[in-house]
Amino acid sequence: MNQNLLDIVKQATGATDATQGEVIQSLWSGYGEIVRIQLKGAAMTSVVLKHVRFPTEADHPRGWHSDRSHARKVKSYDVEMAWYSDYANRCSENARVPRCYYSATLADDEHVMVLEDLDAAGFPLRRGEMDRPTVELCLKWLANFHATFMSETPNELWQTGTYWHLATRPDELAVTDDPALKQAAAAIDAKLNNCRFKTFVHGDAKIANFCFSTDSKQVAAVDFQYVGGGCGMKDVIYFLGSCLDEYLCEIWEDELLDVYFKALKQAIDIQGKNIDWNVLESEWRALFPIAWVDFNRFLAGWMPGHWKVNNYSRRLTSEVISRLSLELNR
Repeated sequence: MNQNLLDIVKQATGATDATQGEVIQSLWSGYGEIVRIQLKGAAMTSVVLKHVRFPTEADHPRGWHSDRSHARKVKSYDVEMAWYSDYANRCSENARVPRCYYSATLADDEHVMVLEDLDAAGFPLRRGEMDRPTVELCLKWLANFHATFMSETPNELWQTGTYWHLATRPDELAVTDDPALKQAAAAIDAKLNNCRFKTFVHGDAKIANFCFSTDSKQVAAVDFQYVGGGCGMKDVIYFLGSCLDEYLCEIWEDELLDVYFKALKQAIDIQGKNIDWNVLESEWRALFPIAWVDFNRFLAGWMPGHWKVNNYSRRLTSEVISRLSLELNR
């Protein structure tokens, strides 16, 4: 790591010295790395440096290389910087996110963010598997996040949040082998985009992006490259699909949706949002299977053999397409 980056960290944190620690993660497709920086003489003992460098030749692990893919990633880092600059400080402890001490574009191909080290802040645990209480904890995080930004305009963020929404994934749609799903894709997308109630969605709310306290009773979230506008069900289905197998998705679906909506109503009431709750809940519950099938549409083109393409997803896809067909033929 060059000294310029360490000097940026020192200036951002007031540290007298900064040294590189371990590399936490390499960014997707060779776009940089996330590194822990140890500090001396600062209020905190460490921070996390997210250093983005746009490569001259991408190395996508699934083989998806295109100018469109590169442009999507470049915008995602611009969005993340805007998120930390303009929105992150509005999140409460019930939707905990890292504090941002510094973010800047150093050159056209280099972004830097100096972020709170959530490990040191009391969230050191990462989970590869989830039990029922931790699933519910993350759903409550999502509910509080969605309540915070309900009915707001996502300026400088993605107008439509998530990394898989249809407008940014024509290449994957083109190679989808399921003709019925391909034909229904635009109608499914329109159902989600035209919903009455919108919020900000995290956009990549998978299990790997949640950080837990050692007792797993508190949670924070990271990685806001795809935050933007949309129906909160997009985050809910993506999270559940990331941590539950098809059997648990099937038997827990109704109960977990009840947990989410109860937390969402409580958060909306506490924040004094003027929302017609009954209409919102009715609309979003109806959009749960639509959102699930929308993500399945992406997987069907991107990686049709993915473990998330299971019997539960296939059942929902068949039911949603059948309902859409009936609507069109009325």
